[in-house]
Amino acid sequence: MIAENTQIQMRKGILEYCILSIISQGEIYASDIISELKKAQLLVVEGTLYPLLNRLRTNGLLSYEWRESTSGPPRKYYTITDAGLKVLEKLDVTWKELVFAVEISLQGRAIK
Repeated sequence: MIAENTQIQMRKGILEYCILSIISQGEIYASDIISELKKAQLLVVEGTLYPLLNRLRTNGLLSYEWRESTSGPPRKYYTITDAGLKVLEKLDVTWKELVFAVEISLQGRAIK
């Protein structure tokens, strides 16, 4: 139970970072964000993604544009803002520092 809680918290902690990183590559529709996260084995459902996207937008890190779709209702396409790019740059540094710290901490320990 303790390990599961820690795993959940670790995944939640990097989810915003991964989403910002994905969106920084170009405008994208929410279901395509979910597909990219699945490729990375970060399984996210729409009920988790949409509130997170809304929070990032409210904080000025993302913007969106409605576009007509040939296969249904209009869709929101997300882009990262300049403020979002600045936050992403800071998160890149933090990620590198965390990876370094974990690698140092695991030295000499065999991981199965």
